[in-house]
Amino acid sequence: MNPRALLLVNRHARQGQQGLLEAIHCLEMLGFHLIQESTENPKHLGDVIRRYQKEIDLVIVGGGDGTLNAAVDAIVDTQLPLGILPLGTANDLARTLGIPNTLPEACQIIAAGNLRRIDLGWVNGKYFFNVASLGLSVKITQKLTREVKRRWGIFAYAATALQVLWKSRPFRAEIRTNDQSFVVKTVQIAVGNGRYYGGGMAVFHDATIDDQRLDLYSLEISHWWQIIPLLPAMRQGRHIHWREVRAMQGQEIEVYTRRAYPINTDGEITTYTPAVFRVIPRAIGVLVPPV
Repeated sequence: MNPRALLLVNRHARQGQQGLLEAIHCLEMLGFHLIQESTENPKHLGDVIRRYQKEIDLVIVGGGDGTLNAAVDAIVDTQLPLGILPLGTANDLARTLGIPNTLPEACQIIAAGNLRRIDLGWVNGKYFFNVASLGLSVKITQKLTREVKRRWGIFAYAATALQVLWKSRPFRAEIRTNDQSFVVKTVQIAVGNGRYYGGGMAVFHDATIDDQRLDLYSLEISHWWQIIPLLPAMRQGRHIHWREVRAMQGQEIEVYTRRAYPINTDGEITTYTPAVFRVIPRAIGVLVPPV
């Protein structure tokens, strides 16, 4: 029997509209029976998944990290296998899982059926795949419009970061984990579940999405230009060894600030401090390349 798949493609993703027809053709050629649904608002993806959960064998989501983040709560609730078609700008989750950006290859991986249980991050009731953060990254998210991402692609992240960086000011926060407490003056706190975020930067050099831990770094610089020598190390996740960076790991982490700060999960602002972060081990199954 042909597997029944719910295909959800974000037409507003960078490659969404042009990728939809190619994805349908590839998947049908591979033997999938497809139910196609689209929504103008990614926040409705969870409702669509729950509506079809008894009629399908898996969910295939085409889009970027924000689209996947919009679907993740329903994937947890239904425990349906997840297939990923990387059609966004950064595709950091696909990068973490080794899923190639070409649609035919991504479809082949889904058809091969190699299921891997992965961890999820959780903050204040919201799941995330890659990273949840506050500070500088939130300002980048707020400025990084759909038009900018569509025009500049992956370079949009670096260009937008440079625009907001020189205006950034440190803020005070208290971080608690492993029965320890730290008061920091920082421009960014990032808590990672996977390895990549922000267009290919690494949270920790050895992070994996099934290591059952969260990786936190706090970027404790006083002047915007101090981040410039850090940038190459941030691409490799080795910034954690620099004096200006505080790094720690744990299964549960709390962050407190004097006023409520917005928190970005996988590129979308979804909650505010105070925040409790947790790792949820082996939370869902994703179709990935064989090891």
